[in-house]
Amino acid sequence: MDSGALEPSLYTVKAVFILDNDGNRLLSKYYDPDLYPSMKEQKNFEKNVFNKTHKADNEIAFLEGMTIVYKSSIDLFFYVVGSAQENELMLMAVLNCLFESLSQILRKNVERRCLLDNLDGVFLVVDEIIDGGVILESDPQQVVEKVNYRADDNPLSEQSVAQHITEKLALTSNVLQSAKEQIKWSILK
Repeated sequence: MDSGALEPSLYTVKAVFILDNDGNRLLSKYYDPDLYPSMKEQKNFEKNVFNKTHKADNEIAFLEGMTIVYKSSIDLFFYVVGSAQENELMLMAVLNCLFESLSQILRKNVERRCLLDNLDGVFLVVDEIIDGGVILESDPQQVVEKVNYRADDNPLSEQSVAQHITEKLALTSNVLQSAKEQIKWSILK
């Protein structure tokens, strides 16, 4: 086995997707461009995952060299995918954060129709938890506060979207600045 594959990485999550109880895609985000680059490959992977998991009572599956944690609710299946070497507890923390955040936003009504009616908020939740495969947040309360989304209110105003983008840019800038500092100090040693 390649020793580089065992190196710790911030890029923990390979994909997140939500399927309905027929295995149809409602939401998906793939963070690794080399993993199933085409839509057809992604849908085949999702179909294989669904076929393996929809009747199982487990919370974890291994398929095609991937570690997959999942949860079902009424007529939805939530999946978080990582590499075979990924820590299942970290993936499960992401899954639980996603589910609990959506549960709060959807007023405990986590089912297909309600999810589709509030899809813009669902995407914001996913983006708040994971950015480019890096886990940013695992506390559902923090995610809900950052998204500041209420299903009963006007879904999204231009101001809330602009504020969300500004906060993301500031966070990215802080992460990059921190990385530059760490590299600078490691070179100066």
